[in-house]
Amino acid sequence: MRRAVLDVGTNSVKLLVADLAPPTVRPVLERSIQTRLGRGLATTGRLDPAAVAETVRVIARLHAEARQLGAERVRIAATSAAREASNTGDLLDAVRTATGLVVEVLSGEQEARWGFAGVTTDPDLQDRSILLLDVGGGSTELALGRVGNLRFHASYPLGAVRWLERLHPSDPPRPSELERGRRELAETVGSLVVPPLQPHLVGVRQGPLQLVGTGGTASVLAAMALELVAFDRAAIDGRVLRAAEVTARLEQLWSLPLARRRVLPGLPPERADVMLTGTLIYEGLMAVLGFESLRITTRGLRYAALCDVA
Repeated sequence: MRRAVLDVGTNSVKLLVADLAPPTVRPVLERSIQTRLGRGLATTGRLDPAAVAETVRVIARLHAEARQLGAERVRIAATSAAREASNTGDLLDAVRTATGLVVEVLSGEQEARWGFAGVTTDPDLQDRSILLLDVGGGSTELALGRVGNLRFHASYPLGAVRWLERLHPSDPPRPSELERGRRELAETVGSLVVPPLQPHLVGVRQGPLQLVGTGGTASVLAAMALELVAFDRAAIDGRVLRAAEVTARLEQLWSLPLARRRVLPGLPPERADVMLTGTLIYEGLMAVLGFESLRITTRGLRYAALCDVA
């Protein structure tokens, strides 16, 4: 059975078309197009009309691609920007008019559960305890547990687009701006994330615990480490980055002007701005939570929606 899922995020719209022969999922097409739906949302509380129009145009295009590839069913889910905006109805109405699809707007807790369910469709992760970090444009979801035993899941306002607009670094960024970002992120993680998560971590850490990263920033970090010229799921999946590598990458990105970042191997030019804060969030979470390595996966909530395991 061929199915498709559209994931409408704060920064980009992602498409997964795959053939299902349970328990196997064979991706046929994976695509991500940046529309920056959530730009300005933190300031205005509303989705920008131009961003809505661009996002709907991209959704219609990707929906048509999925149908042309023979997808029997297309599901569409929206996350942080859509759930927070006061005018989300404008987006939902426009998508339904353009495609006939009804958008499922996920709560933060739903997004965390779906992300965990999707990531643990990977056979290599089904028998492990994991802490999942899903760093998106508007929010970051954390989920702790193993298949059949999700011990903790939550969503936090730690999105890469949100923090780019909050920090508004210069071009090139100043060292003092990076230090401010590190300080503010550590304070936020320490006050919001650690208190509810720590009691669950104590019990799980009596055995092996794998930190797993998913989402655009995680995939790009792996692609940069591999100096990929095109998306390569097989190469990215399972790539492990040491904490020192993430710190070195962060400091490289924050030392360069935007024009130089746009030509770095493995970094899509359109993500050269938001990678500053996406990488900052990963480094900060790893430092505060005390993890020395990060395993990258390309799986996530789209796999959960595709397989109806959410």
